[in-house]
Amino acid sequence: MNRTNKQDLVVELAAKLVDAKAAFLADYRGINVEKVNQLRAELRQTGAEYRVVKNTLLRRATKGTSLECLADDMIGPTALAFVLDDPVAPAKVLSNFAKANEKFELKVGALDGKKLTADDIRALAELPSREELLAKMLGSINAPVSNFVGVLAAVPRSLVQVLGAIQDKKAA
Repeated sequence: MNRTNKQDLVVELAAKLVDAKAAFLADYRGINVEKVNQLRAELRQTGAEYRVVKNTLLRRATKGTSLECLADDMIGPTALAFVLDDPVAPAKVLSNFAKANEKFELKVGALDGKKLTADDIRALAELPSREELLAKMLGSINAPVSNFVGVLAAVPRSLVQVLGAIQDKKAA
């Protein structure tokens, strides 16, 4: 890779990393190409991108971004997964991949400019997805309204039951 290609790569990465909400660094040594391609495909489905970049180029690309806190951990073979949307789904994919492949090791991550340890990434992966949280929130918002409608419907129902009981008593 010549100098201009490297500069272009740094500019391209920097443009993407400026908007990144989260990024995760991993040591990928010992993982074959087939498994890496499988991981890339899974991450792509969650809105994340997985790249292997030289550490020096990656350090330059992260300068001035919220991911600059990861610069000290860019040692040895490093793969970068970064996400522009919801960070939970990619964290789940990476965490599950690390469990299934013991040679794949999560190093660190960054979420909105704050550094995450490997344990923090695993904890992030255990959170419910954005869709699940929205569904729970909507259920909580809907519950008081549903209960109120049930209470309002109970009053006429009770009145009808009492009138029915009185009618049965008079008929007997």
